[in-house]
Amino acid sequence: MSVPISPDEFVRLVRKSGVVDEARLAAYLHRREAGRGLPADVRDLADDLVRDGVLTNFQAEQFLLGKWRGFTVGKYKLLERVGAGGMGQVFLCEHLFMRKRVAVKVLPPAKAEQPAALGRFYREARAAGTLDHPNVVRTYDVDQDGSLHFIVMDYVDGASLTEVVQKAGPLPVGRAVSYARQAALALDYAFRSGIVHRDVKPGNILVDRRGVARVLDLGLARFVNDHADNLTVKYDDKVVLGTADYVAPEQVADSHAADARADVYALGATLYFLLAGRPPFPTGTVSQKLLWHRTKDPAPLRSLRPDVPDGLAAVVARMMAKDPKARFQTHAQVAAALDPFLPDEVPPPGPDEMPELCPAAAELAEEVAAEPEPAAAPVSWAAPAAARKPVRARPVPAPPADPSPPARPPVSWALVVAVTVAVLAVAALILTNI
Repeated sequence: MSVPISPDEFVRLVRKSGVVDEARLAAYLHRREAGRGLPADVRDLADDLVRDGVLTNFQAEQFLLGKWRGFTVGKYKLLERVGAGGMGQVFLCEHLFMRKRVAVKVLPPAKAEQPAALGRFYREARAAGTLDHPNVVRTYDVDQDGSLHFIVMDYVDGASLTEVVQKAGPLPVGRAVSYARQAALALDYAFRSGIVHRDVKPGNILVDRRGVARVLDLGLARFVNDHADNLTVKYDDKVVLGTADYVAPEQVADSHAADARADVYALGATLYFLLAGRPPFPTGTVSQKLLWHRTKDPAPLRSLRPDVPDGLAAVVARMMAKDPKARFQTHAQVAAALDPFLPDEVPPPGPDEMPELCPAAAELAEEVAAEPEPAAAPVSWAAPAAARKPVRARPVPAPPADPSPPARPPVSWALVVAVTVAVLAVAALILTNI
């Protein structure tokens, strides 16, 4: 259908799409017509429907473009766009039948045509699907709907640490330590599960409205014990993996060999960013930053932030040591080193640091926050093959209802009598022949 030019055409598109329950839409339109009426301009109507919580911004944008299809991917209804990046867009979605709200990351079709990008997308799902930790964004499924490949994961009502610092500036010491320590616990769990992240940065750590930090985006992850995982060697043997502002020196030289200590360095650079309000090397080209991570020390943290305790500045400096052997060797050691600087109470982020959601999306996000933490669910993942067999759970035999020994069958007394008579007859025959 063409772009709607009247409110009636806009409403017809909304009805045709099915994204709003018909009874709810009819009731809203009836109230408007009985009251102040509908605006004559179609954009004003779209704004009203968003403001009144009937549509989300994403839905209204699509209808204004004349689009009424494409509001579902797989078994999920797209509600609102909550993030976007080089590897796709992230939507707040609702399961069509279970009504569960989740985040769905959709890989752009153009990226799906690139073997390396598609392989990393599925590896991200595989890596995240093996992890179940309160400080990791959990992944539940990965699937394909036509040309669209998508990952289903937890919806986190919050912002990345990059966005928080951009809005609020350098963080208070206690909050910065809390977020870095939570990320360290997540990365320690990941490494003990055989995974090195290789792209730790403020943009890959989300913090929700309660102050819980969660690590996400394992697209560059390395499976330490999986020697068949040669995606880096196959496609990126001569490419530096990671983000120039936070990548470890040894990862610049050999991304495939990066271990947990590379993530320690990147987390140290992230903590530096949270406290200083800028990355360790805020200027320069990508090539210069990669070189400086190997050859140059960043400005002393206390020269930028005098209120940072000497001990904490020393922890950050050790995390960012050029030589991996001079760093903390595990994230558990990092968390222990940060413990003395963690206050008894850490205030949650301020409302001005969190994303502003439209009323419909905010209502959905509140419902997600009110839901109890779900139990860990196994993720079904598969390589991006042309045809994939559906994953089915292996049937588990039901335990016996009563563990006591089975009861004996009832005794047939008629059979006992018949056997006794037969035995006596044989005995009598034997005595007669003696």
